Amino acid sequence: MNLSVKALSTHICVIAFFILASLVYFYPVLQGKAIFQSDIAQYNGMAKERNDYKALTGEESYWTNSAFGGMPTYQLGANYPHDYIKKLDRLIRFLPRPADYLFLYLIGFYILMLCLKVEYRLAILGALAFGFSTYLIIILGVGHNAKAHALGYIPMVLGGIVLVFRKKYLLGFILTALAMALEINANHYQMTYYFMLLVLILGLVQLVYAIKDKKLKHFLASVGILIGAVALSIATNVTGLLATKEYADWSTRGTSELTINPDGSPKVATSGLDYDYITQYSYGIAESLNLFSPRLFGGSGNEDLGSKSKAYEYLTDQGLSPTKALEFSSGMPLYWGDQPIVAAPAYVGAIIFFLFVLGLIVVKGKKKWWLLSGVVLSLLLSWGKNFPALTQFMVDYFPLYNKFRAVSSIQVVLELCMPVLGILGIRELFRNSMKSKEKVRSLKWAFFISLGLTVFIFLLKGFFDFEGLRDETYRGYFGDELMTMIQRDREAVYISDTIRSLIYVLLAASVLWFFIKDKIGKNLMTIALGILVLFDLVGVDLRYVNEGDFVRQRRVATPFQASQIDEMIQQDDSVYRVFDPQEGLNGARTSYFHKSIGGYHAAKPRQLQDLFEHHLYQNNLQVLNMLNVKYIIQQDEEGGSFPAINDDANGNAWFVRKVKPVGSANEEIQGLTDFNSKEEAIVNTNAYPTVTKLNFELDSLASITLVDHRPNVIKYQTTNANDGFAVFSEMHYPKGWNAFVDGKLEPHYKVNYALRGMKVPAGEHTIEFKFEPEVVQMGSQVALVSNLLLGLIIIGGLGFSLRPKKSKKE
Repeated sequence: MNLSVKALSTHICVIAFFILASLVYFYPVLQGKAIFQSDIAQYNGMAKERNDYKALTGEESYWTNSAFGGMPTYQLGANYPHDYIKKLDRLIRFLPRPADYLFLYLIGFYILMLCLKVEYRLAILGALAFGFSTYLIIILGVGHNAKAHALGYIPMVLGGIVLVFRKKYLLGFILTALAMALEINANHYQMTYYFMLLVLILGLVQLVYAIKDKKLKHFLASVGILIGAVALSIATNVTGLLATKEYADWSTRGTSELTINPDGSPKVATSGLDYDYITQYSYGIAESLNLFSPRLFGGSGNEDLGSKSKAYEYLTDQGLSPTKALEFSSGMPLYWGDQPIVAAPAYVGAIIFFLFVLGLIVVKGKKKWWLLSGVVLSLLLSWGKNFPALTQFMVDYFPLYNKFRAVSSIQVVLELCMPVLGILGIRELFRNSMKSKEKVRSLKWAFFISLGLTVFIFLLKGFFDFEGLRDETYRGYFGDELMTMIQRDREAVYISDTIRSLIYVLLAASVLWFFIKDKIGKNLMTIALGILVLFDLVGVDLRYVNEGDFVRQRRVATPFQASQIDEMIQQDDSVYRVFDPQEGLNGARTSYFHKSIGGYHAAKPRQLQDLFEHHLYQNNLQVLNMLNVKYIIQQDEEGGSFPAINDDANGNAWFVRKVKPVGSANEEIQGLTDFNSKEEAIVNTNAYPTVTKLNFELDSLASITLVDHRPNVIKYQTTNANDGFAVFSEMHYPKGWNAFVDGKLEPHYKVNYALRGMKVPAGEHTIEFKFEPEVVQMGSQVALVSNLLLGLIIIGGLGFSLRPKKSKKE
């Protein structure tokens, strides 16, 4: 990586080009618009209470009561003290969203290419191929921002690792530590985990070559340097990592205490997610050909074919107006693959696929083998339940693999490796050491292999009936004849996209042939390939993410509009919860306006998930009462919604007459089936052996009154002539919440499987719950020291690298 004035000016121009490319593709951001992302709308619903509290008080709350009955905000935008990596990240992503993520893709891959000693022209070409890969664009359309964020920094981390193995130890350490710190800070550990699988492959290939070439000392030194860099990057993010680990253990990603299912049958013990849940989104084996031809399996469940579709012709022939027919053909259910739903195919580009094959032929040595291995492994793992032997092995024996769902997303590894090897293949054609005849022969082999794949795809068509998993449902809506037309449309795009891919391969091969024959130079060849790659990828990208996805900023800032029902409920200024059964556990609209027992999150609080599965789905009103659900959104006979008032809701806190002891989590949750939540509390006395008094006298004057309710502070006034046991309708979280009686710290317990309870002495008292997470206090101190150390290393390293070089004579 040359740091001369000329090279520096070149890199600045490249950065300016990437900024322009990002803004041109997402040009509506220049008009003050923003892309409406469904997942981000749900996120905003979850985080609204936290954001409003921060705006009102300037304080950071690490707890919210608006979702799932209460949960930490560690995954909802929490800001930690001394998180300087996040500040640096904001400086890097200075463009309006989502152009900032596209810029991150481009600059990250460009840095990787430079670390691989690829000249800037080819590095730009590779960056465009990576950045406009369909999967990377479509996740911006649906709002998987954290995933995009993490994917943007992965190439930089890989670049740092490459530098270390190239014996650029100091620069490699700095880039690895800094990029890995940014990668961890992006907070999408599934993508980071998948990337680590690629790093493991790279390390194994390096080890084999180190043993073969007798360079084990260099290998061990490199590994030691990289471990140090990663350790430092982890330390700079230690607060977020520890907080996430703490919450994950409490969530559905952790180990369940229950050993029974809702029907009482034995439950298979797991320390992560269920196998079926992990593999629900498994890429079909034949569907993987989408990498070469985008709509072999229909593309998405909402394809726009316009007036050229068979379905459109059929509908107009049946007398439907062209407007109505066009409305239908603009959102057709063409996808017929193995996954439940797909927003777009994972298309890497026909040209990139062709260049990847060329790279396999002309690139020699370890780079080829770790890149090829990464492609193969990620493809096999993306098949999930369609390749059960490997998937089950990974779930059973590979650490943390069972913590992540949607195994199809591991294809991000091959979407990184394929353009890298493709660009390295072109670099080989640049070298004079390779004879012209050998270049032509390699080009022919790559073209004929791609042509053979095209022929195979056409032959494979005869084995498909173009029927999807949900076609029976569609047939019930549309009828047999219209479904037949839809299947013919699926076949039509299968053929047209395959021909399209072959044309792009032919054009790219022609450009390379002209270059090899010295008909055109490097510049013209690179520009021509770049234009073809952009036309290929962007042409597909615009089918799924385009101007139509952008709306006014106001709609993005306020994704949900208050209904008449919301306004009616909000007139009640007491503290209560709202439940919308239509939304259930998978929607954050209610959380945007009220305190809800539902929400939208990939890792839900396990206790509440269990309450839903064991009781709320069975309409156990006592559980709703103890959760202080005062309003239930119900449907009338005409399908309209109205807020039903639950007069039996227990309120914010209450004294009970009896503590019912149980010996396990199973007994605790089963005990909720037939109990009076106002009169008794269920406590696992094996977990809380100090709870020995089981019966309490309770007169009509005993009361608990809520006097202050903030996200991180809740205060009550109690009056009771006798010692009592109080239950609070707040979620019990084992780490962070402290209970004080008249300012003195007192123990509190998990009761009724999910709530808080505590012993309260006779008399009048003030009870105060404060959320004071030790993980934040301790982690922030470690983060401060680590960030200072990283900063000093960067300054010292850059100073050492830029120091005046001594002449050979001196």
